[in-house]
Amino acid sequence: MNDRDRDRTALDAGRLQAPLARLLRPLVRIAIRSGLTFPALVDLLRELYVNVAENDFALTTKSQTDSRVSLLTGIHRKEVSRLRGAGAPVNVVPASISRTSRILARWLADPAFGDGAGRPRPLPRIGSGDEASFEQLVESVTRDVRPRVVLDEWIDRGLVVQDDDDRITLVEQAFVPKGGSDQQLYYFGRNLHDHIAAAVANVEAETPRFLERAVHYDGLTREVAETLERRSREIAMDALTTANREAHAAAGEDNAGPWRWNFGVYVYAEKVGGTDGDEPGSREGRA
Repeated sequence: MNDRDRDRTALDAGRLQAPLARLLRPLVRIAIRSGLTFPALVDLLRELYVNVAENDFALTTKSQTDSRVSLLTGIHRKEVSRLRGAGAPVNVVPASISRTSRILARWLADPAFGDGAGRPRPLPRIGSGDEASFEQLVESVTRDVRPRVVLDEWIDRGLVVQDDDDRITLVEQAFVPKGGSDQQLYYFGRNLHDHIAAAVANVEAETPRFLERAVHYDGLTREVAETLERRSREIAMDALTTANREAHAAAGEDNAGPWRWNFGVYVYAEKVGGTDGDEPGSREGRA
């Protein structure tokens, strides 16, 4: 590393501190609330630093050494030697979550299980003849678990209801896990990872590769903010439903490969300062 590269690295590290502090603040809040102490978080970061340096910054012409990982991370060589090879995988999807997501995605996207207007229709538990059924829906995705087991699990979680005519209706048009559940924590890590990874890739590239933009307005009343939040939820669900239908149509068995794709939307609103009765401040829109 020459002097110019060293100066640039120092400058980038300094400029990165403010956005990182803002990014990490809500993560520190949930860590404290969950009982994850600072020493425990430091241990986790130390493992991640070594894991990322070892795998993402390896040289193509030389094998990665403890000394180089130590140089990249600032972690003592003895600690590097102890920690190399550690680090939890980030792309492993729990089987139950993957199964539920795939079944819901097919119900929401496949015309065979829809009402003709892009909405999932109620399904008989067991169909007759060519009639689409909940059993057929589950078996079209997996035969590793019986449809009755899936149905009982979904009823217990409030994803579906079963009426007196033995018809199954989807309650939520998205997989919305209960707060603090293992399913929610999985998506918490996956979705934030993908959003941050897209933003980092754009910062590092001369030309941004991924779409990562937002519309934001300041100086609003509470009523306006809540109205915009409700409306943006509707817009977001329309976009997600459309993307799911097109992805389902494109991702057939003939197009199997090693790539993955994620299209996400987030909505957020908060009170910044003052009172609801204050005169609105400057209003700024960005896309």
